[in-house]
Amino acid sequence: MSETLLELNDIGKFYGNIIALKGVTTTVEAGQVTCVLGDNGAGKSTFIKILAGVHEHDAGELVFQGEEMNFTSPRQALDRGIAAVYQDLAMVPLMSVWRNFWLGSEPTKGVWPVRWVDKAKSKRIAKEEMAKMGIDIRDTEQPVGTLSGGERQSVAIARAVYFGAKVLILDEPTSALGVKQSGVVLRYILEAAKRGLGVIFITHNPNHAWPVGDRFLILNRGQSMGNFAKEEITIDELTSLMAGGAELEELQSELERAR
Repeated sequence: MSETLLELNDIGKFYGNIIALKGVTTTVEAGQVTCVLGDNGAGKSTFIKILAGVHEHDAGELVFQGEEMNFTSPRQALDRGIAAVYQDLAMVPLMSVWRNFWLGSEPTKGVWPVRWVDKAKSKRIAKEEMAKMGIDIRDTEQPVGTLSGGERQSVAIARAVYFGAKVLILDEPTSALGVKQSGVVLRYILEAAKRGLGVIFITHNPNHAWPVGDRFLILNRGQSMGNFAKEEITIDELTSLMAGGAELEELQSELERAR
């Protein structure tokens, strides 16, 4: 039986009279992928920021490894093992792959006050950790900007795993990628789950979520439209809920009349 890493119970976030998020409940299990689906404005960004410690939640309960939490900073969430990989990836395109892997946390050698970066060790560990994820980077000296979008995502995922992430939040990692590169990233998502992480995959694409997801949370205009285990829902039902079933049917009727 897998370990429950994260529980969200009726989580809400409000800005005055504006409801950013309301009534959100889901769980994140070790070794599983929880997919959070919704169109633009659904509340996905607010959801990420609450988990990553950027915003505090105003209602509900956030339980991490059995302890109720209210993260007040990204550092606090990161120290607990919750790592977010955002769409912009926080990478420096002209910097080498291994430098982007470490980003200032490189191993050093020497004796204080004279210490310097252990380049050989840094490169070796970066290459080994990416290989564990199934990523074959031929030359870690190459600028990260020369990698494909899928490969850059993989570097960010491997980095988060190496630095002790227990819960990995991936913010729309396939949104700007073609079919083949999206498939590469989905494979890395499954690999991260196999290594025991609880993965939260944020996406607006049910066709990307369905092959890798174990649980699905659907958001629409800041509110939960449902929280389902995979065996409780079909991909057609998932798509319909995400699109707002009645609105989708109304649109289809209008298009039929317009023909």
